[in-house]
Amino acid sequence: MRLTTAFLPIALFALSPLFASAQDGSISGAMSSPQAAGYSCDPSKCKLPDCNCASTNPPGGIKPSDTPQFIVFTADDAIQSYTLDSVNQFLANRKNPNGCTPKMTYFTSLNYTNYTLVTDWYVAGNEIADHTMTHVGTPSTAEINGNLIALNALAGIPLSSITGFRAPFLSYNAQTLKNLAAASFTYDSSSAASVPVTDPNTDAYWPYTLDYGMANNCLSNTDTCKGEPKLPGLWEIPMYAFFDSRGVNGPHLMDPWLDAADGSTKVNNTATLEYMKATFTDHYNNNRQPIGLYTHPIHLSKTYPGVSPDHKMIDMINAFLDWAQQQQNVWIVSNEQLLAWVRNPVPISQLDTVSALKCSTPQVDASQKICNGMPQNEGGLLSHCQFSDFPFYTCYGCPKQEPSPANPNPEQQVPDGQKPRYRLPTNCSTPFWDPIAGNCICTSTTCTFADDSRPIGPNGANLTGGGTGGTFDSDTSPAQTAYVPFNNSDIPTLPRGVWSSVLLACVGALLGSLSLFIRL
Repeated sequence: MRLTTAFLPIALFALSPLFASAQDGSISGAMSSPQAAGYSCDPSKCKLPDCNCASTNPPGGIKPSDTPQFIVFTADDAIQSYTLDSVNQFLANRKNPNGCTPKMTYFTSLNYTNYTLVTDWYVAGNEIADHTMTHVGTPSTAEINGNLIALNALAGIPLSSITGFRAPFLSYNAQTLKNLAAASFTYDSSSAASVPVTDPNTDAYWPYTLDYGMANNCLSNTDTCKGEPKLPGLWEIPMYAFFDSRGVNGPHLMDPWLDAADGSTKVNNTATLEYMKATFTDHYNNNRQPIGLYTHPIHLSKTYPGVSPDHKMIDMINAFLDWAQQQQNVWIVSNEQLLAWVRNPVPISQLDTVSALKCSTPQVDASQKICNGMPQNEGGLLSHCQFSDFPFYTCYGCPKQEPSPANPNPEQQVPDGQKPRYRLPTNCSTPFWDPIAGNCICTSTTCTFADDSRPIGPNGANLTGGGTGGTFDSDTSPAQTAYVPFNNSDIPTLPRGVWSSVLLACVGALLGSLSLFIRL
């Protein structure tokens, strides 16, 4: 039974663009209330940077008018070229007020993930976070910790950099949170801010620590809240919903553009854009709580084999971001960047001091051959792991068997005439580590990053972002901006015939899963 139910989310994930629904992460109403939360926190004892009470007010006593408006951009599930294409059609051509391309958080599960693209995405400055190995709700410690181990071993992501977690299907309980604390995660982001900020009972809290328990999802998770679980130092970053004209009865959380608005039975891009702008405005004009675009990028990928998304929907999302970036002090960020500001908040005039918001590029000679997540350096050095159900590429050597929760770091398969590749040590950064030679190409004093950010003017200069995504009102859509890492190198492609095999396998899994539901 356990193996069958664990495989169900995998099958649904692979077929999700065919269903075109937001089944993973939708909500239908308020998930909490002050009575259900029973929350109480002593701000005289709970102080930043390591403790913060759940509050609708900006952290550190900063006035809302001096607070940046953050738009958090996240993606869930496998990392493949077509999912990165999907993300990049919204972010690649944009700039934050300091001139930096926005970064995002990718909650990564490992089924169908191409590990070398995880490395590339991380080295490009994005956050890689944990979404379990096989995409299961209320996951075991093996699912959570195994994902850490595999991402470190096969994608070269430092364990110290994988600090965040989101539960698949947003399904978690108190034990899940305890497991995260035991594994030294910095934050969870699985709960919903499900009541509008204009409602006196809003649960749209700024990120807070669980020193005094949970304050969100108290109506749905009965083993949390009322002071539990007490997990000092573990942060909760709520997922902030959008609301249509029905208010608290019309929330839209993950992939809101796939939902019908205002009680309709049909998706309407114009109605979606209207309520997204309205919710953003409520946040902006009140306490500047973050707002989030929480995506399953496969739904909107123009390069997923055999699937054609709604181009008008893509244009609408870009139109929202275009409009939002015309407002003063709006930043598109990852969870990691948001939390860095929350832990050490400064007013807008001092944002130059927030290193997490800067854009730093590792300086590695383009002529140096090193498998490091920078395609200009790693061409011809990737290992191709040809597993029958889903092959992948990696800089770190192919395992003899596919990683699993029971064995997340299998023994390495060493080709004849070659030596084993070396895994990333704790004392070297990913772009500077040579896994073939087994050495760091620089030292802590010689490894350098170029800072390409521009100053934020103290008198209000450079306080808007910019860029372009599309023209929602036109009949034509802009050309697809494909994911191009660093030097326009081509991404390794999978062998012909893999996609048909995956589809057949997923159809079989789906039919088997449906029969399971019938038995249940």
